[in-house]
Amino acid sequence: MTRKSESRVRAGACASSIGAALLIATCLGVEVAQAQAIMRTPTISVPSRAPTITPSIAPRVSPSVAARAVSVDRGPRAIATIPHTTSSRTRLTPVLPYVRYSPNLYPACTAPYRDGDGECLAQSNAGGEGTGKSGKKSTGKGRGNSTPAAANLRSVAGEFVAEIDGALSSAEADELARRHGLTRVASETFPLIGATFGLFRITDGRPYETVRREFAADGSVRSLQPNFRYLLQDQKSAETTEGDPAQYALTKLRLPQAHTLARGANVTIAVIDSGIDAKHPELANSVADNFDALGSAEGPHVHGTGIAGAIVAHARLMGSAPEARIIAIRAFGGANGGAESSSYIILRSLNYAAEHGAQIVNMSFAGPKDAVIERAIAATAARGLVLIAAAGNAGAKSPPLYPAANPNVIAVSATDQQDRLFSASNRGNYIALAAPGVDIFLPAPDGKYQMTSGTSFSAAYVSGVAALLLARNYALKPEALRMTLAKTARDLGSPGRDDLFGDGQADAFAAVTAVPADSATPVAAASDTTKREDVGKRRDEPGSRAIEQPSLSGADDKSAVSQADRPATR
Repeated sequence: MTRKSESRVRAGACASSIGAALLIATCLGVEVAQAQAIMRTPTISVPSRAPTITPSIAPRVSPSVAARAVSVDRGPRAIATIPHTTSSRTRLTPVLPYVRYSPNLYPACTAPYRDGDGECLAQSNAGGEGTGKSGKKSTGKGRGNSTPAAANLRSVAGEFVAEIDGALSSAEADELARRHGLTRVASETFPLIGATFGLFRITDGRPYETVRREFAADGSVRSLQPNFRYLLQDQKSAETTEGDPAQYALTKLRLPQAHTLARGANVTIAVIDSGIDAKHPELANSVADNFDALGSAEGPHVHGTGIAGAIVAHARLMGSAPEARIIAIRAFGGANGGAESSSYIILRSLNYAAEHGAQIVNMSFAGPKDAVIERAIAATAARGLVLIAAAGNAGAKSPPLYPAANPNVIAVSATDQQDRLFSASNRGNYIALAAPGVDIFLPAPDGKYQMTSGTSFSAAYVSGVAALLLARNYALKPEALRMTLAKTARDLGSPGRDDLFGDGQADAFAAVTAVPADSATPVAAASDTTKREDVGKRRDEPGSRAIEQPSLSGADDKSAVSQADRPATR
């Protein structure tokens, strides 16, 4: 065969192959030229949950509203209509504004760049989940060896939070600041902790450590610390998922069944977060009070709106406590869509929550251990408030993050639809519970919706479940509530408590059923949490088992408060 004949044979074979491939692609409906540009959006099937509002009843706009239980008639909700069933679904059509928000707002200081106290040392970048390459570490053991750039990851540059003499007038506090080359940004007395704190900023360019030593030595200064940074704990999902992500959290937590017994009426939850869009249909008449701890003019933010939605959504979506009241406390803000806060602002926020009738405080943020905030949390817990926080999104190698690691706080890690731990979720012996937090469908500002992930939203779901327990029994004390959540949780991971899921995934129906209604006194105090041997029985029985709890109320009971410096163990 000649060379020319061979060439013709090869060309014919190639044409046949290409033709066959095009024929197969055509049969399968694939446009070959656009194959790399295809991106699938998850099909969200959400049943309509528009409530019927009784026109004669005033909207819920005041924290003093007492009888919220009868203000909304949402109609019958039979268990047979649990959203995960496939019948009579309402599809969210493409005209519904839909966005995928929420980058990880925590500038991770990964484990190789932390000292024994969790301090950030020098590192080449601030990204990742604890898996980045190690950079050059500070060689000294003292905190003064951290680079300024690394220090700025943890605190606001050139700022101090100081407890000062409460007898000082504003003019005297300004003079105190001027003597040390500082500006008094703000100061106020906080009844929560019975002390006056001020926020001061270096204005004369002197080194931070020099100013710190001199200012701390002044007789009018009782204590001094950096103004630590706190960041929200959400993270964009790594990939798109299919199915009904708007529904799986309800099923996992058994919320439709729990709502037949309690819906959070007359329970007030302070949400310390970024701005909340109170006009969103999902949040209509649920925000009873607003406080802007930043004094900013920023509009609603995606994170705060999503957190509120996880708790009280009641239109197309369903929150864990749809009839609870929200105190919207804006503590996080910033330019370019980001949001961060500081020690002083968190202190203001906790003080407001405690002084304005909150029963539960949701804290979906994280930061370093902070003496001022530890003190405020201890005082808040002493008043009988339930404190719930995101475990953090810094990954497996992260040291404990706060306020979640404080012993007075219920720390919540995140799970996905398969009950696996969220890869970015913090681990540790301070984890109390787990809840869904991966690919969660929630409201976003301006009537939109978002798909997002993070321990932030797991904490919000648990805050709502706690509200169901208080709605079921208003006399339930924080320690009894915490123990009920622990003992009714569905065990995940290794048998019994573990560092990933704590006591397990929250079970709203089991928890609500376990709480005696109408302030009935439980049998006796319990001394331990659920172990795996109890789980088989609980999974086989649809109802929850009776549990023993600490006393629900009583003037002679000791408050379940720990010292600020107590190790973060449960």
